[in-house]
Amino acid sequence: MKFTSGFWRMRDGVRALHPHSAHEVVPSARGLTVYAPTRAIENRRHSLNNPVITFTFWSPMDGVIGVRAAHHTGGAARRPAFELHCQDDAAVSVGVADDAAIMTSHDLSVRIATTGTWDLSFWSGQRRLTGSGRRSTGIVQTDAGEQFVHERLALDVGACVYGLGERSTALVKNGQSVDTWNDDGGPSSEHAYKSVPFYWTDQGYGVFVNSTDRVSFEVCSEFVSQVQFSVPGQELEYFVIAGDTPKEILRRYTALTGRPALPPAWSFGLWLSTSFVTSYDEATVTSFVSEMERRELPLSVFHFDSFWMREFHWCDFEWDHRAFPDPAGMLKRLKDRGLRVSVWINPYIAQQSALFREAQDLGYLLNRPNGDVWQWDTWQAGMGIVDFTNPAAREWFADKLRVLLSMGVDCFKTDFGERIPTDVVYHDGSDPSAMHNYYSYLYNQTVFNVLTEHHGAGEAVVFARSATAGGQRFPVHWGGDPEPTYVSMAESLRAGLSLGMSGFGFWSHDIGGFEGNPTPGLFKRWAAFGLLSSHSRLHGSISYRVPWEFGEEAADVVRHFTRLKMRLMPYLYGVAEQAHEEGLPMMRAMALEFPDDRNCRHLDNQYMLGPDLLVAPVFTDCGEVTYYVPQGEWAHLLTGRRVQGPCWVTEQHDFLSLPLLVRPGALVPLGSREDRPDYDYRDGVTLEVFTPGDVADTTVTVPSGSSARPSVFQVRRTEGRLDVRGPADRSWQVALVGPDLRRLLLAPHDGLVTIGSDWPR
Repeated sequence: MKFTSGFWRMRDGVRALHPHSAHEVVPSARGLTVYAPTRAIENRRHSLNNPVITFTFWSPMDGVIGVRAAHHTGGAARRPAFELHCQDDAAVSVGVADDAAIMTSHDLSVRIATTGTWDLSFWSGQRRLTGSGRRSTGIVQTDAGEQFVHERLALDVGACVYGLGERSTALVKNGQSVDTWNDDGGPSSEHAYKSVPFYWTDQGYGVFVNSTDRVSFEVCSEFVSQVQFSVPGQELEYFVIAGDTPKEILRRYTALTGRPALPPAWSFGLWLSTSFVTSYDEATVTSFVSEMERRELPLSVFHFDSFWMREFHWCDFEWDHRAFPDPAGMLKRLKDRGLRVSVWINPYIAQQSALFREAQDLGYLLNRPNGDVWQWDTWQAGMGIVDFTNPAAREWFADKLRVLLSMGVDCFKTDFGERIPTDVVYHDGSDPSAMHNYYSYLYNQTVFNVLTEHHGAGEAVVFARSATAGGQRFPVHWGGDPEPTYVSMAESLRAGLSLGMSGFGFWSHDIGGFEGNPTPGLFKRWAAFGLLSSHSRLHGSISYRVPWEFGEEAADVVRHFTRLKMRLMPYLYGVAEQAHEEGLPMMRAMALEFPDDRNCRHLDNQYMLGPDLLVAPVFTDCGEVTYYVPQGEWAHLLTGRRVQGPCWVTEQHDFLSLPLLVRPGALVPLGSREDRPDYDYRDGVTLEVFTPGDVADTTVTVPSGSSARPSVFQVRRTEGRLDVRGPADRSWQVALVGPDLRRLLLAPHDGLVTIGSDWPR
């Protein structure tokens, strides 16, 4: 939201109060309170009719400093609020000198000038990160009676801003106006299903605005050298998060707001959906599964989309017995074939459903201020919305899911949760505007907790569309409803990378696009990209997404890349564990992995899959692709061919290939199975070595894929040799991969493989 008209003037009908100077500083053992009048005080008379802005500084954890700017503080606390994981023993020091008050939390300091006009700055050691000056903090009032608080933080020359949720706009947010307001507006617009009031810069810090309400960001779009953010009301709180690297910023941010749960290993396999409005019954489902088996297309999860329930009854959680007369038996038959089962749900209850009257009588639906149930006809006729602020309503909703779980359902696609009105009354008194985004958190948390309760820790997974800050705790999230075009495919990737830069570890998308029908070429290119994503699902709207619908070669492409992903599971599951433990995304924008390479700042058509694999999806039928390779000798995983970076590369790829490069010095563990994602990754694992000369002393950990202990390989360089020592009681091998010799396998002797200097090149 813009409040000014140019640099000098406010917009018509808008007035603002700004802190003039720090008049009084009150230190405490763990923070500071600063009272800043909005006009100069030259004598006692000037303390009259002089509004004061109260600033509070505190630290929720090491390297993070919170700032609260408040005008009138007598209002009731607004619910809801983000769940923050604060660190009681954060290392905080406070001091007040002649010219400044300084508070330090670990490697981050805030300095408030106590002489002269208002000046607030953040420092990492002797380096100034950002700050705000005389007119940067504002208490805004409008002629319409609206009240806002804004802050503007300075950016250095050339600084780039990232994050703010899943957004298909440019990856670098400079120049954009962004409102964190979830909306079912489609993925090819400025609207977002997942809005996150957190951004980070490549200048050593990030900013999290601690408000579940609409936060309006003007990223170099009102004042071109500043990021402005504003919230409605009388108070604004934000956290500055320091980090020497973008990864460190994300680690601290996700430590504060929550780390992603670790999805079960089976969820990383291929998901096949019935699609949305297609006609299907058990015979159709069985034919799809049988044909996948006949064609040796590895399948892990079968998903039933909306019409597993009767039309006009969504969501009553009742199978449509016209198409599925024996749902429990059908689910058992699918599970006997080794499949997991997902079903579609949402938090809306159609009026025709028997559950509507039940929920209305129990008071479990959102009401209008006059006491009527809030209803409309968009999506489902006369639908109401479950009030998840009511503990009894949450338990009621959970009970409906427990019936399905006991029947044999394994997980849920938690669709919608963005179309949440503000002219409603919540059971717990939550502010409707502040609840709009946060509704998605309560919705997905309810479902995820039921899955954890039923399956146990580590086995819960949802397929969620809506989210806000903290929603990363309940994976997986997918990108909504893209068009079947290469442009939309690129938009989807851009949005997913932006979400990963916002603290979300796991992300998926609809292979081939959701709307309409993809061409065979697009489907094949998207399948390669989709199967080198965190999670992989074949899903559409008006047509089935079984691969053979797009030709025999499409089936070959899906088979090829599904098998590749299954073999990559020892590597991918290790990356997933890192996402769970550190809050780093599996799919990483190049700027996140290579922050010192200026060529990576704007790259959004390629990504790193974990720390060691570079993926460049192909966005053309003809197979031409141009991508950037950072410093060092990289190798194509599929061919062993070398590329010396830094450079730009233009290549031609058939449908069974794409640029998939291994980072210099990396050892990539490949598994022994290509038919399923959930197996013991330690058995028969192969460590692929592409550039032994670049391999440094390191440890390679191969997870088990379960709660069992991993296998650990110690890699040491000694007098020109490379020694790889691993478990002596388990089968494994090392593969030397060169451009001319695809693979020379070396079996361990007493748990040791030695690679000499004469390895083949």
